Amino acid sequence: MSSTNTTDERDLGEAGAQLSTAPREESASSSSAPAMGVVGWARWFWRQLTSMRVALILLFLLSLGAIPGSLIPQNSVDELKVQTFKEAHTTVTPVYEKLQLFDVYSSVWFSAIYILLFVSLIGCIVPRTGQFVGQLRGRPPGAPKKLNRLPAYTTWRTDAEPEQVREAALAVLRKRRFRSHVAGDAVAAEKGYLRETGNLMFHIALIVMLVSFAGGQLFKSEGGKLVVEGDGFSNTLTQYDDFKSGSLFDTDDLAPFSFTLDDFIGTYERSGPQRGTPRTYEARVTYSAGAHGTPEKRIIKVNEPLVVDGTKVYLNAHGYAPVISVKDGKGKEIYRTAVPLLPIDNNVTSTGAIKVMDGYKGADGKKTQLGFQAFFVPTFAGDGQGTMFSQFPGADYPVLALNGFYGSLGVDSGLPQNVYQLDTSKMKEFKDANGDKLKQRMRPGETMKLPDGAGSVTFEGVEEWASFQISRQPASGWALTGAVAAIFGLAGSLFIQRRRVWVRAVRGEDGVTVVEMAGLGRNESTKLPEELADLAGALHTVTPTASPTESAPGQPSEEPAEGAEK
Repeated sequence: MSSTNTTDERDLGEAGAQLSTAPREESASSSSAPAMGVVGWARWFWRQLTSMRVALILLFLLSLGAIPGSLIPQNSVDELKVQTFKEAHTTVTPVYEKLQLFDVYSSVWFSAIYILLFVSLIGCIVPRTGQFVGQLRGRPPGAPKKLNRLPAYTTWRTDAEPEQVREAALAVLRKRRFRSHVAGDAVAAEKGYLRETGNLMFHIALIVMLVSFAGGQLFKSEGGKLVVEGDGFSNTLTQYDDFKSGSLFDTDDLAPFSFTLDDFIGTYERSGPQRGTPRTYEARVTYSAGAHGTPEKRIIKVNEPLVVDGTKVYLNAHGYAPVISVKDGKGKEIYRTAVPLLPIDNNVTSTGAIKVMDGYKGADGKKTQLGFQAFFVPTFAGDGQGTMFSQFPGADYPVLALNGFYGSLGVDSGLPQNVYQLDTSKMKEFKDANGDKLKQRMRPGETMKLPDGAGSVTFEGVEEWASFQISRQPASGWALTGAVAAIFGLAGSLFIQRRRVWVRAVRGEDGVTVVEMAGLGRNESTKLPEELADLAGALHTVTPTASPTESAPGQPSEEPAEGAEK
């Protein structure tokens, strides 16, 4: 098999050269190969790294490495989920930590694959681009000596002069958008350069996507903010509830804008199998771009963010904030605010804590702090056994359940606290007249009296809150452009075939012109013989088969070519 290939390459010559810019595979027997030194091994390693095969392997490894980043909680996304995972999986946690699986995208092994892929693509594309430009500037190679060795071939005899055949062939090929010219006794033509253009475009687009991804990670900023109706947000670092950014992020990059949550509108399916499914889920805000921008109204919906100077404000979640007022034993109101509670199910059953840290004095006149564990349902299902839950996400019949504590909330210890949880380690529970813990369910407008003249707590009403994600990805537009270019480039490299066609016209020994046509593609394809048959038919119309009477004596007449022979 190898001797046959060698013979074909010798016969085809330059015409059989590669139809792509992929580097040739070089092989040498172990007996004839010289010993490689440091420089030789370095060259070998560079050639392997910059081969398209290795680039595809690295791309596959990069995709494979992203799987644990999607399945395992990441510190860069949610540290609380990571901590919960560690507590629930104590056996595998040490292994995951050693493998950096909680920080996949910043791990050493993922970064190594990323950098090697980047270098491989650049080292592969740069020389191939130069080679392809050289091919575009050059001319298709001349015809090989034996056209009948090519995979697609046809021939016939004609009365036309060889020069007339070549001129007609040039016209036919150029009309079909072949790059063609006369080379000796034949016309050489080539077509399908967009295949290699698409191939290079695909890999350049991958580089653009890699650079965009890296730039987005380095300069990104992302944070969350919970806003109650009537309250607002200003895009400064201190306003965020939580904030994450890239290593090269600068606080000066925060776009100056602010917005106020005017109203949250949520409507839900009332009946049927989709009961409780949101039908309207939108936050109506008034925002101002810049330090002194004109206020504008806007509606933020799920997947329809507010975009201000490259920063996107997404609507993430929704919940309820009961309005609570607290009075001391003298009837003085010392606390009044809407307290956001966290939903725990799809019907917005919510829990949280109410903390009165300042201004309260007990019955003995000493300053103390109050804390209340809160449980809220927007639509009460009625009295029953066990914990109450909501039966519908809309606020049809809101009920708030409280039980109270007094003492020290522990906020002065210097340790961070969860605003939705109550630390009762240094607090005492209020007791009712029977000595049981004080707890009460309340409807809006109802009041819970604290024992021994300690004051009262009133459920004033219900506000709604919305949670927003404010994110800035500087290179997202470039990443999208790269992805679209990669799709078009891949389509071109897969569906366009680069091929060469030669038309030789020489005068035979009997004085009749012999026409030979042959085609060569990058790989075996049924379309090449079909295309050659079409070209041969068009050329045969101009230069038809010689009449039988003018054929050489003793030679059979030839029929017009019906198509390419393989």
